[in-house]
Amino acid sequence: MVGENVLAKLRERNPRYTEAAYLFVLTALQYVIDSLDEPRHISGQELARGCRDLALERYGPMARTVLEHWGIHSTDDMGAIVYALIDCRVLTKQDSDSPDDFLDVFDFEEAFERNYPWGRVRRS
Repeated sequence: MVGENVLAKLRERNPRYTEAAYLFVLTALQYVIDSLDEPRHISGQELARGCRDLALERYGPMARTVLEHWGIHSTDDMGAIVYALIDCRVLTKQDSDSPDDFLDVFDFEEAFERNYPWGRVRRS
């Protein structure tokens, strides 16, 4: 996974995110890949929604609080984390990928509060 040297480099370059934020995004990527019939490239929107779904599954009504504690306040932050991981060569991207793919994928207040799924969390 991600070694201590890489995590130290990530913290140095972008200290607004905790180590847990980077590890969570990587875990969410695996979560999305595991949900597919066959492995394939994941879009920024798919990864952002996977982060939302995994956060809801793991942290329930505290999902937004946990993500914000780690420095993730929007899907834009998820994109910044992904691109920091790309810069450190932990992840790769396709030519068609852009940080803009993560812009305003969903609203945190809406996803984690107003529309909180009090029943079983379903993937979109």
